[in-house]
Amino acid sequence: MTLEGVFSALPKSLRLASLAGAAFLLGAPLTAGAARADFRVCNGTQSLVGVAIAYRAEAGWTTEGWWRIPATTCKSIIEGPLSSRYYYLYAEDADGRSRWAGPINLCIAENEFKITGRKDCLKRGYQRMGFREYDTGEQASWMVQLTEAPRSESGKQ
Repeated sequence: MTLEGVFSALPKSLRLASLAGAAFLLGAPLTAGAARADFRVCNGTQSLVGVAIAYRAEAGWTTEGWWRIPATTCKSIIEGPLSSRYYYLYAEDADGRSRWAGPINLCIAENEFKITGRKDCLKRGYQRMGFREYDTGEQASWMVQLTEAPRSESGKQ
């Protein structure tokens, strides 16, 4: 007996339930494989890396940290669709040998933090560090890949 014959021999209520189940299973791979919207940082180095992120919110500049990203792994720093076009990132490895920085000075703290404002970092008890700008082009997702500095460089990127 063919599969079609087996299916047509089932009572009508079971045939409808089977069709509904098949439709669910066919739709499952589409939703399971759907891309997630977020801002991800991938650590392509052999060291643990600490990451801080900054963005402009209604309250003004906001910096947050630290996300610890083990060697050769990725982590979502902002989950869900991105609400800003520009994000700013600062990262350093646990050994202090490599730093991913830029020209945009913002406030950070030694331990976990969320800081509003970018002025008077030292007066407010914070450190000032240079962040690198990422123009996401208003995309819903973005990924930054941190890599080792070439051996001929001083270890700073």
